[in-house]
Amino acid sequence: MSNPIPGLSRRRFVGTAAGAAGAAALWSIGTGTAAAAPKPTPPNAPTAWKGNSTANGWPVVASVPTRLIEGSPASVAVLDGDVATILLHVARRFHYEVDSLRQGEVTGHSGDRKVAQPYESNHLSGTAVAIRPQAYPTGAQGGLYPHELVIIRDILTELDGTVAWGGDEKTAKESHFHIALKPGHPKIKNVARKINEWNEAPGKGAGTVDAFEPSRRQAAKAFTR
Repeated sequence: MSNPIPGLSRRRFVGTAAGAAGAAALWSIGTGTAAAAPKPTPPNAPTAWKGNSTANGWPVVASVPTRLIEGSPASVAVLDGDVATILLHVARRFHYEVDSLRQGEVTGHSGDRKVAQPYESNHLSGTAVAIRPQAYPTGAQGGLYPHELVIIRDILTELDGTVAWGGDEKTAKESHFHIALKPGHPKIKNVARKINEWNEAPGKGAGTVDAFEPSRRQAAKAFTR
């Protein structure tokens, strides 16, 4: 069977069809009724970030390692250590559960100090990733289907507040994820340790999770509130 829409992966086509057919049901589970999407807030004109640390409190760095996103051909430059463990987990779950990632579709560390929103400065410290920023640009909302939003909320809940999502910002960027806590916060090490334990145990972690399992849905709703 040929792909009905050029450039659309089979996984995304199937997910899109399911999302279109089941959106009302998914939203009824999560909120009771579907809410109208807020109007997008136009992004500011880019300005130069002048600080020695980024918006989340991490120091600006000149370079960071580039790492493969497990299970995909994509790679991304992120700060080594616990930060890499956490952000690569986000990208890996997106790849397995939302849509397959290709090389060049995830951006991480940047030396370009011109940012449209303060949270974009976190790329300067290697503590942020943007997954398909061209598809989900700054100032745009509504780019994700309801079932994809369920997965994003599950990821954020699983990471216990260590990661913030650009879709929750006043000027949204649904492709954006960054470390939400300052260096040395104990949650960062604890969550990274949990992810490493999942990675070492068969049947756990990214690729094994059911974001639609009722207890996970309830946890995500409570965490979001």
